Amino acid sequence: MPMDHLSTTFATLADPTRRAILARLALGEATVNELAAPFAMSLPAVSKHLKVLEHAGLITRGREAQWRPCRLEAGPLKDVSGWLEHYRRFWDDSFDRMAVYLNEIQTKGDPDGRKN
Repeated sequence: MPMDHLSTTFATLADPTRRAILARLALGEATVNELAAPFAMSLPAVSKHLKVLEHAGLITRGREAQWRPCRLEAGPLKDVSGWLEHYRRFWDDSFDRMAVYLNEIQTKGDPDGRKN
């Protein structure tokens, strides 16, 4: 069963190594060696992570002579952000209602006439 684009992106982002790679690529393009440096794993293992990121459309790999720079492709992240925006509004509204409620109960005080 083929996965939809958002599911593929979320599945890819579920791995902390891949999130760290994306964070590094947000600073600019980098080679596999540069991306592998902070991790205690082999270059083939990092390459597998890069293939997953590339399959999800989160990175592209170019070719400049012997150098194959990796670049961040933010399109799928924008799609995730758009999907999450609906839920951010939901939580913002919920917290606003809770703040109003807390303010009401704090200003009313208790039945003995004392303020909380």
